Amino acid sequence: MTKRQSIEIPGFSHANPIPGASRIGNIMMSSVISGRDPSTAETPEDQGQQICNIFSHIRSAVEAAGGSVDDIIKITFWVDDPAAGRAALNDEWLKMFPDEASRPARHTLSSGGSRSGQITCDFVAVFQ
Repeated sequence: MTKRQSIEIPGFSHANPIPGASRIGNIMMSSVISGRDPSTAETPEDQGQQICNIFSHIRSAVEAAGGSVDDIIKITFWVDDPAAGRAALNDEWLKMFPDEASRPARHTLSSGGSRSGQITCDFVAVFQ
């Protein structure tokens, strides 16, 4: 049986004793990732900056596990307003996944106002 491996995300960590992601064999699942600034660990008030940060953390996580963004199969985002959130995510989404024939699945869900203004995500990658 393949041993589980904790993946730490450069510039991002959790307050609780959990890794940024976990990998077994060719499958990796992230923990919840927020848009905190990688150098200050503060969450910017600007939604656009949070989105840039979150996509940077996604890339860092998958690369720390030995893969690339091409290995990501699904990303789920949590935002205050899913309709506005979908639109706000699209620019960075298209930068990371420009090939319309090769994009991961995506869900954008309501955060339920648990952390107003904060965008979070998790994702799954399958390595070739």
